[in-house]
Amino acid sequence: MEKPKVCVIRTDGTNCDRETKHAFELVGGNTDIVHMNTLIKGYDPASKRKVKLSDYDILAIPGGFSNGDYIAAGRIFSSDLEHFLGDEINEFASSDKLIIGICNGFQALVKYGLLPQLDGRVEQTTTLTYNDSGRFRCDWVNLVKPDGNGEKCIWTRGIESIDLPIAHGEGKFNAEARLMDRLFRDGQVVFQYADNQGNPTMDHPENPNGSLRSIAGICDPSGQIFGLMPHPERYWKPGNHRLYTKQKIDGTAPSEGLGLQIFRKGVEYFR
Repeated sequence: MEKPKVCVIRTDGTNCDRETKHAFELVGGNTDIVHMNTLIKGYDPASKRKVKLSDYDILAIPGGFSNGDYIAAGRIFSSDLEHFLGDEINEFASSDKLIIGICNGFQALVKYGLLPQLDGRVEQTTTLTYNDSGRFRCDWVNLVKPDGNGEKCIWTRGIESIDLPIAHGEGKFNAEARLMDRLFRDGQVVFQYADNQGNPTMDHPENPNGSLRSIAGICDPSGQIFGLMPHPERYWKPGNHRLYTKQKIDGTAPSEGLGLQIFRKGVEYFR
């Protein structure tokens, strides 16, 4: 079966595109890193070929500091995507294809309005803002799936909990209480920050940014568009984990980096 094609879109300030490409390729994705300007022009001068978003099955918006995070993290990137590629992206999002936004990519999806997309409305209804600490945080977190939220998100089916690294200064999920109630009710909250016992928490440092209701990742109503603040692409081999030496000694080290589970779910959707 032909490998699904993955577009890892980048712009000025993107810095996790290579890791994201590598993760997709490890699980069977045919992956290209494509600058946003290439998609706007519809032509890649390096390969001398036409390029359009509809050529791909998966769109990945990776982490980084797009456009220097000026104004707000992901704001300029999301505005550029909407202004220059809005029709193509909206068509892509409404088709039987997948989108993932990681960290800065999650920020862009939220500010574009592709997440959470309640009632099919592509408009911003939530935000990701400055960490409560007022500082950039680089650490590891434990994520759990909310009780009773089912398996709506295609990217995380069968994954009940996972450790992943974080690296952000604007990761606090914020929304009106009634909107968050609905996200939980409709199964669109995919992951929450949790303590060592697996309980969602508002306590620092387990909740690294003060995200309301411990929300770390959400999906759209279809489950095909997924955004999260932690970085699964940075846990592609066992040795990436902060406790790898201990895991290796006590025999609990996994055979591969557990972040690959998320990318594999996306690729396997097309098989």
